[in-house]
Amino acid sequence: MELTMEFPQREKTISPTHDIKLFAGRAHQKLAEEIAQYLGTSVGPMIIKNFADGEIYVQVQQSIRGDDVFIIQPLSNPVNENLMELLIMIDAFKRASAKSITAVIPYYGYARQDRKTSGREAITAKLVADLLTTAGASRILAMDLHTGQIQGFFNILVDHIYATPVLTDYIKKLNIPAEKLVAVSPDTGGVQRTRVFAKNLECPLAIIDKRRDKHNEAIADHVIGDVKGKICVLVDDMIDTAGTICEASKLLIREGAEKVYVCAAHGILSGPAIQRLENAPVEEVIITNSIPLDMERVPSKFTQLSIAPILGEAISRIHDNESVSSLFGFEKEYKSY
Repeated sequence: MELTMEFPQREKTISPTHDIKLFAGRAHQKLAEEIAQYLGTSVGPMIIKNFADGEIYVQVQQSIRGDDVFIIQPLSNPVNENLMELLIMIDAFKRASAKSITAVIPYYGYARQDRKTSGREAITAKLVADLLTTAGASRILAMDLHTGQIQGFFNILVDHIYATPVLTDYIKKLNIPAEKLVAVSPDTGGVQRTRVFAKNLECPLAIIDKRRDKHNEAIADHVIGDVKGKICVLVDDMIDTAGTICEASKLLIREGAEKVYVCAAHGILSGPAIQRLENAPVEEVIITNSIPLDMERVPSKFTQLSIAPILGEAISRIHDNESVSSLFGFEKEYKSY
């Protein structure tokens, strides 16, 4: 189920000192149009195409000299194509004398490789940060990074925002009795994220002890906390192959949970993910549109929420030199997120 809405235009007018220009790569043009609708503007004209050998060509079709440029481009599948396209777009705007270039990256690809866990591994989250900076980006606006430490890989400004308000608002509208609700982290690494989620829902927290023997495979061992007779909300930043979420949901049901809902900012949904979630004991899968997804091709238990208002408001505040963190009424809890 995809929830669509008419986005209200901001009452406050954009600062006239210099223009805000919104552009988009080919990764997620629908989201860019929704953001433009919220801001009361339009997505700028560009030519983006591939040569016969696959090289990407970019040309900006209007003057952006002295303007604040915002480029909407999630680094989703095909991640290498979308990353290269973003780098070339940044270079084009830099050479066109933009005042500032903000890369708006709803989903930051290569984020999971953020440290060395064994010898002779690359740290791709840092590599991508270096590429974006070298290309000419002056600022990054990212949503729900895999780990907050990725902000430290940049030597330029990074605004890190969250889909939590969108997800928790939806859960609240389900009218689940407070005494029945519990927020569950699928692993110890997501405890802080889930704690913020639980605080906003005013419910207790549970944690699943999980081990990962190899990439894209996870084994849930046991639950820390009381879930018997409860309605559980599993909270994660992303769903890739859905192995972690499906194993966690099965464990929660075995431990006596009444129902399981799943909330995630990024629905990557690679390989067997959709089929796994369809077969798993999950009542509903709630994701955002940070990554494009054809909702007509997924089961009815999937719900997609739009993050366009949050991204649009953040863009407007960056342009007007206003606080971005005040978008969240509980931003203090995110400090160690």
